[in-house]
Amino acid sequence: MKRVFITGASSGIGAALAAHYAAQGCTLGLLGRRADALQALAASLPNAGRHRCYAADVTDHAALRGAAEAFLGHAGGCDIVIASAGISHGTITELPEDLPVFESIIATNVTATVATFAPFIAVMRAQGTPARLVGIGSVAGVRGLPGGSAYSASKAAVRVYCESLRVELRGSGIEVVTIAPGYIDTPMTQQNKYPMPFLMQPGAFAAAAARCIERGASYRVVPWQAGMIARLLRILPDWLYDRAFAKAPHKARKGAA
Repeated sequence: MKRVFITGASSGIGAALAAHYAAQGCTLGLLGRRADALQALAASLPNAGRHRCYAADVTDHAALRGAAEAFLGHAGGCDIVIASAGISHGTITELPEDLPVFESIIATNVTATVATFAPFIAVMRAQGTPARLVGIGSVAGVRGLPGGSAYSASKAAVRVYCESLRVELRGSGIEVVTIAPGYIDTPMTQQNKYPMPFLMQPGAFAAAAARCIERGASYRVVPWQAGMIARLLRILPDWLYDRAFAKAPHKARKGAA
């Protein structure tokens, strides 16, 4: 029976991962901004009384640490931590009103990932059993997307941060895993007004991601078809990438119609 702490658990990928791990008999710590959604999710899961809900914003680092410590006390440790909380909006650098949006994306997607992992590391070291820290990246972090500079930058940062942490923790018994979703059918992607190839349902994503987490994979793109595209994007020369993506559709800006 594993103990799993998940941020961003009130909807989307986080909720799907919670459902998957609950079905495996795990004890869950579920953190999200919406208490009502968390409680409804927990009540729908197997062994509902075993799980704990923590209503907090991941950018409130004191509240996040308090939730982590409360879960560690409840569960007697932790085996898997998944930093799933994330936001996405289109941003345009020349527009001054988009600067706070950029800052909020970095704070939620990057800095909060660090703040999520930090309270668990010493406990996981001391457990003496295999443990996992899981960062949620994105294929959008492979190359910079026009109109999505904040989101692409944040997910590239998650990948490189997790890589650094993976090397730091080598030999500690803690594996650091980065999962890079392609298009997953969640409230975040349902805003998109453009085609989304290889769109994947959240439950299928959660099952595939959990297999990667169990193996301790360093970096995986899910679904695999999106991973093939990511590999191609990495090797495209800049001049060809720039020409191919100059007119790519932009994600909607915050508040834009």
